[in-house]
Amino acid sequence: MAVFFYGCVTLDGYLADKAHNLDWLHQTGEPEETGYSDFYRAMDVTLMGRRTFREVERLNCAASVYPTTENYVFTHGDLSQDGFTAVSGDVAEFVKKLGRDKNIWVMGGSAILAPLLNQNLVDHMIIQVAPVLLGEGIPLFTRDETRKRFYLEEVRKYGQFAELRYGRIA
Repeated sequence: MAVFFYGCVTLDGYLADKAHNLDWLHQTGEPEETGYSDFYRAMDVTLMGRRTFREVERLNCAASVYPTTENYVFTHGDLSQDGFTAVSGDVAEFVKKLGRDKNIWVMGGSAILAPLLNQNLVDHMIIQVAPVLLGEGIPLFTRDETRKRFYLEEVRKYGQFAELRYGRIA
């Protein structure tokens, strides 16, 4: 089992615009045009921050978006959606407690991803690139990450998305 980052960025490396909106992503294509379904079926746990969760909350029935996984949201507040558990504290320690017998999907930004990268807990990075330039926004990497090397496993094309699959070098 493994820890995965799976997400989409713009050509200039942003996860979201300055207001944390993902309109650019929704206007580019649909999840059905990617390998998302196969990826999700292999996951046991999702981890996200509060801002990513807000995007999920905008959906009519958020619990139906991730119905087969344990879903954790790092936040200091309460959650109003069934199917999601609020957690706080050190992200890396939380992942270690989950154990290595589960496939864990890390979604969202660097507040969740950087600590995991810095502790060598991310095994695979699957980054889809959308043909959009935002010019400014919320970057995937924020310089909080220490130097890490990954190896390129595969490159795929899904509609307008390029998907880069990387594995951690042990």
